[in-house]
Amino acid sequence: MDKPKSFCGIFGVWGNENASLMTYYGLHSLQHRGQEATGILVRKFNGKSKVVFDIVKGEGLVSEVYADDNLWTNILAGNAAIGHNRYSTTGASGSRKNIQPFVVNYRDGNLAIAHNGNLTNAKEIRNELIHEGAIFQTTSDTEVILHLIARSRLEKQVDQIVDSLNKIEGAFCLTILTDNALIAARDPYGFRPLALGKKEGCFIIASETCAFDINSAEYIRDVEPGEVIVIDDEANRTGIIKSYFLDLKVEQKKHCIFEYIYFSRPDSKIFGHNVDKVRRRLSKILARNHPVIDKDGEKVIVISVPDSSNTAAIGYQNELEKMGIKSKLEIGLIRSHYIGRTFIQPQQQKREIGVRIKFNVVKGVLEGKTIVLVDDSIVRGTTSKQLVNLIREAKPKEIHLRISSPQILFPCFYGMDFPSSEELIAFRMKKDLEQIREYLGVDSIEYMSIEELLEGVYEDDKNNFCTACFSGSYPTVVDTSFKKEIYENN
Repeated sequence: MDKPKSFCGIFGVWGNENASLMTYYGLHSLQHRGQEATGILVRKFNGKSKVVFDIVKGEGLVSEVYADDNLWTNILAGNAAIGHNRYSTTGASGSRKNIQPFVVNYRDGNLAIAHNGNLTNAKEIRNELIHEGAIFQTTSDTEVILHLIARSRLEKQVDQIVDSLNKIEGAFCLTILTDNALIAARDPYGFRPLALGKKEGCFIIASETCAFDINSAEYIRDVEPGEVIVIDDEANRTGIIKSYFLDLKVEQKKHCIFEYIYFSRPDSKIFGHNVDKVRRRLSKILARNHPVIDKDGEKVIVISVPDSSNTAAIGYQNELEKMGIKSKLEIGLIRSHYIGRTFIQPQQQKREIGVRIKFNVVKGVLEGKTIVLVDDSIVRGTTSKQLVNLIREAKPKEIHLRISSPQILFPCFYGMDFPSSEELIAFRMKKDLEQIREYLGVDSIEYMSIEELLEGVYEDDKNNFCTACFSGSYPTVVDTSFKKEIYENN
């Protein structure tokens, strides 16, 4: 599908005998954040006192990789675990060795890590480490962190970790498992969400709060930008978590605005607010500033591109009604949820069949009507064009496209897999709405502006968002060659 692909989802739990099963459920809830591969690593005791780490990982969905019930009583039995759902933003996507969590054994014992984000200075650090004799086993930027920790000369393990995180730049949310603790960390800008929860005396870390809900766990708070928290047996006993902060202090946080637009589940709470509520606010502003009125005075039919823009369509239609514009929310597109990874697509038919595999139209709803198709974003425009062609077959009167985000013009270097600018429809067509309208085959197309987008978030937060993919204004210095070089080499 022609959508920005999400980065990764991470989960961790300390001090629960069902740690791996909780991690499985948590990763299932975070499946939308990565669908290429998944991994669960557990801490257990071999005999009476020796700590060992065991891991099960593989390509595919959570339900596919962990289909064997015996895993929970055998390999994955343990009282602490971390897990990872992967979509590769750096590293070879098809390589099994790049599937996280990564695990090593160094002078202070076992060390495992799961990472959500992108390190913008990874190439520089990697080259320095290779020059000093380091041998890398993967093409992932995450492995850089393990090398830095292992090479730190500080005595205490938590100091080694903090010292290493002070050397990396960019976007990172981490779960780190050691022999004695679960450690969670978030970059000083707070690009990605990371939350702390609790259940039955044990603490949980997750990318989104929906992973707490499936485990009947309580949301406590977000891990603060720049914070490193340590969860161990003492923390579970006393309820008091040790907290450290990285050296870099930033004036403004830079949360990824696309978490609200598209990536996070609507039932999650991120950056202090409910995703569903923010999406409704955005869609109301979209309706007020970019309404559609039927030229014959009939009701306009508002439909979504399921499932990601369902909330946006609801908010858009509700606001049209409040404005006195006759409208009706309808289900005009039906999405199939039963597409396997190996669905047969003969090469010569891929272009024609791709959208039809996933969507079909409800012709009785669309025929002869003015249609407002509400979507959250357009990247290349190829899928939008095919969807419009599909809707045209139902013989509507008109099709108007409304997008609840601005035009995407620049690639992301903080954990989203946007293509190069040349592949983006808005960049390729120089933001010319008439060219884009003609290419997509709609009667009109309108996007939100960056100002409208920021109006949709809460007043006390609007300066705390990264909008680099729309504006080209990056919060940090980025090494743009790293991601390109990784993909070219693999």
